[in-house]
Amino acid sequence: MAGKAIGIDLGTTYSCVAVWRHDRIEIIVNDQGNRTTPSYVAFTDTERLVGDAANYQAARNLINTVFDAKRLIGREFSDSTVQNDMKYWPFKLICDATNKPMIVVNYKGEEKQFSAEEISSMVLSKMKDISEAFLGTTVKDVVVTVPAYFNDSQRQATKDAGIIAGLNVMRIINEPTAAAIAYGLDKGSTSSVAKNVLFFDFGGGTLDVSLVRIKGGIVEVKAIAGDTHLGGQDLDNGMVNHFMNEFKQKYKKDISRSPRAVGRLRTQCERAKRNLSSIVETTIEIEALFEGIDFFTTIRRAKFDEINKGLFRKCVEQVEKCLQDAKMEKSSIHDVVLVGGSSRIPKVQELLQDFFNGKELCKSISPDEAVAYGAAVLAAKLSGNGNDKVQNLVLWDVTPLSLGVRTTGDIMSIIIPRNTTIPTRRIEEYFPVEDNQTNVLIRVYEGERSRATDNNLLGQFNLKGIPAAPRGVAKIKVCFDIDVNGIMTVSAEATGTGLKKNITITNDNGRLSRVEIENMIMDAKKYKQEDEEHKKNVEAKNALEDYAYSMRDTIRCAVRLRRADKNKMEDAFESFIQWLELNKHAKADDFEDKMMELKTIFDPIIAKM
Repeated sequence: MAGKAIGIDLGTTYSCVAVWRHDRIEIIVNDQGNRTTPSYVAFTDTERLVGDAANYQAARNLINTVFDAKRLIGREFSDSTVQNDMKYWPFKLICDATNKPMIVVNYKGEEKQFSAEEISSMVLSKMKDISEAFLGTTVKDVVVTVPAYFNDSQRQATKDAGIIAGLNVMRIINEPTAAAIAYGLDKGSTSSVAKNVLFFDFGGGTLDVSLVRIKGGIVEVKAIAGDTHLGGQDLDNGMVNHFMNEFKQKYKKDISRSPRAVGRLRTQCERAKRNLSSIVETTIEIEALFEGIDFFTTIRRAKFDEINKGLFRKCVEQVEKCLQDAKMEKSSIHDVVLVGGSSRIPKVQELLQDFFNGKELCKSISPDEAVAYGAAVLAAKLSGNGNDKVQNLVLWDVTPLSLGVRTTGDIMSIIIPRNTTIPTRRIEEYFPVEDNQTNVLIRVYEGERSRATDNNLLGQFNLKGIPAAPRGVAKIKVCFDIDVNGIMTVSAEATGTGLKKNITITNDNGRLSRVEIENMIMDAKKYKQEDEEHKKNVEAKNALEDYAYSMRDTIRCAVRLRRADKNKMEDAFESFIQWLELNKHAKADDFEDKMMELKTIFDPIIAKM
């Protein structure tokens, strides 16, 4: 029988993991008993923390606590969105020689640099560990979700993160498509009546809108729209700007110069945003925010809505775009399903309901868990697990953007239009534009602008050695091949010559090489060993302390023991406390040796009782 395969929703702010077990999908709780895990990684003088533990200590270790790695993955340092986000991150970001953003932290007294792929791999590794503890077996196979509007580079980078974490990424799947699978399995898998369902996936870092047709076990994506840089974090940033201006007006101080102050304010803004989903007014209370000044203020839901009205308007615009691309009227939508934590915001729900003429929104699937649920269903199908409903699932996804090549006059020649069902393969023929041209530069773009250079350049390559011929004689066949993960291979062939070249579009400037990935895998193993060693040291220290205090209390309470024995115990215990103060960071072997030393003193005394 095939091994267990899991589904991971790798979120900007929180991640979730699920598995098919006992003939149903189970959301896996983490070591803190939570069903979602913060996508946080923290570095200290003694250890690396991932998930809840990293989030808990963030306030006192802001510059070494990394979050939002998903907003960096597959992007270049010079990207305008990266430059804008940097203003709100307390951790340091630098540019390497290839224009790749690198996160700088202090770890065990040394300065370390990590790519977004490495940070994401640490989160994925944590989700893997959570799954293995839950299932009691090793987990290798996984389906990982990404925003629908992630480009090829971001999808490849996410896959690399999985490899670094020691996982076999069976499939990369779009987040709203995963949510559609969850909805379809729950409500539409047995229905013979087709339903048009709009999924509004508003998470911590991205917005995806997907229109899906569900009938029986067939999930067919008709159109997608969205923004890879519009989410709950942007709403937080709007509040941060508002309160930084308020602080400046009140105290004539600019806190933007202090990453720690901005980070603390951001944490409180995120908390306030959550509170305003259930109450109409909340407080911001931060002691000694900047230069010893306390900052206490309030914010009402109406003010929050006003601050972010531009972002809310963008949400509705993406819904309109999705419907237009699908050539479908509002009245044809049977259900509007809310996914992602930010979809809980009252103003978002109000605008959606107004847009759909008062239609009740579907809240029957968990916004936080639906994506992981759907990913786990697909993982079960791909690994040969699951019941007939799972195995009979048919999934048709689409491309988020048009794909093509640059031709004469900087024209974008579209080979695959957006919202084309994938996997797909398309071929177009082109001619060299000059007499006796012996090489052709193939530039691959994604986007909707008519000028190629106004779109996003995905990659390029040269087809060399074409036989010299007059203009318009030699034919160049260009083939675009998109696999089930949405990752594209482009090939070009000079007809009749056998001359051919192809590349997998990887955005070479930001892409990890095989050597870099191998090095990161080795680093990941090293960090895992260090984490396990630290855990072993802490457990040995705790066991020693528990034993020492337990024996002390037992002997102190003994009625018939001689005073000399009690004095001997007190002296040994006092000596132990002094030793522990000097050896807080000792190794497990040292704590075990100290345990044996105490046992030789305490055990004989206990035997006399």
